[in-house]
Amino acid sequence: MEVQDFTAAEDPFALFQDWLARAEKSEPADPDAMAVATVDAHGLPNVRMILLKGISERGFVFYTNCESTKGLELAASPKAALLFYWKSLGRQVRIRGPIEPVTDAEADAYFASRHPLSRMGAWASQQSRPLESRAALEADVDLYKEKFADGNIPRPPHWHGYRVRPVEIEFWKRGEFRLHDRIVFRRGKPDGPWEKTRLNP
Repeated sequence: MEVQDFTAAEDPFALFQDWLARAEKSEPADPDAMAVATVDAHGLPNVRMILLKGISERGFVFYTNCESTKGLELAASPKAALLFYWKSLGRQVRIRGPIEPVTDAEADAYFASRHPLSRMGAWASQQSRPLESRAALEADVDLYKEKFADGNIPRPPHWHGYRVRPVEIEFWKRGEFRLHDRIVFRRGKPDGPWEKTRLNP
């Protein structure tokens, strides 16, 4: 059931799940798509779109190649910002906080749920690094098809999950004449109590 006056909400996780459920009914593709921002060794931000793969009161989960650009940046500076934007609803959620790795059991379980070709692709792709040609990538995939012909495709050691432990979650809803509604929940540490503030548009 939709929270009608979202500015009265006191639990940001429940409000997020309410908005995500609404987006799943209205967005034409990938309602769980989010921008993930990290920072490189020079302090320059990097951002890319990936998919949310888990949400609980502990945080927001996604998976990637740990040797990719985002993986290396998260290792060097373990914090991230997330952005969800659902155009069909005129709503946006911004999230910031430190990150932590998910457990091996969580990563194994999610990896096992993926399509076999996606699992082989995780082995074949040296994500973010130079690639000679598309044919070279497809040849590497073919090698792993042979290697894992029995269907037993374990999770690569360089492929893992991350959980963003939010210390800030901001909700934005489009209003007429740019008089939008915004509230932000903040806390000093990932397990601390939330404080809510209404913001100007």
